[in-house]
Amino acid sequence: MNLQSDDFELFALPARFAQDRAQIDSRWKELQREAHPDRFAAQGAAAQRVAMQWSVRINEAYQRLKDPLKRAAYLCELRGAPLRAEDNTAMPTAFLMQQMEWREALEDAGSEADVDQLDDEVAAARRGLLAECERLLDAAQDPAGAAQQVRALMFVARFARDIEARREQLQQ
Repeated sequence: MNLQSDDFELFALPARFAQDRAQIDSRWKELQREAHPDRFAAQGAAAQRVAMQWSVRINEAYQRLKDPLKRAAYLCELRGAPLRAEDNTAMPTAFLMQQMEWREALEDAGSEADVDQLDDEVAAARRGLLAECERLLDAAQDPAGAAQQVRALMFVARFARDIEARREQLQQ
């Protein structure tokens, strides 16, 4: 293992968006077993510190690889298209209009059924954006286009949290 390897190399996975979650989970467990600090107890404190660094690195990679949004963002970065989400918030007009409609619908939601309907709509949009990320990253080799989709997914993820907050509010 090499600390300088990217997450895909570390997990011995192809550097693509489409991944088998079970394979990621299985590989994470294998790597954690290999790097567990207890395995290096007889080799002294220095070896245990290195093992702990490895364990942290493996966990960081796992968190990025298992989450489709984080994996897409990571691939964009690896392929030279950083998200720059903090200073690049430009979105297509249609997407911004959709966001406004969703916000209004959420404010107007008076029942759990209204919230559930909006949640279903947002989940479908998320699936569509993820599918487009897969197409752009794996087939079209367009990381810049995928970066825009990832920024849209970030908005959707934030809005999904707002939906959950509204649901909790209605249940009180």
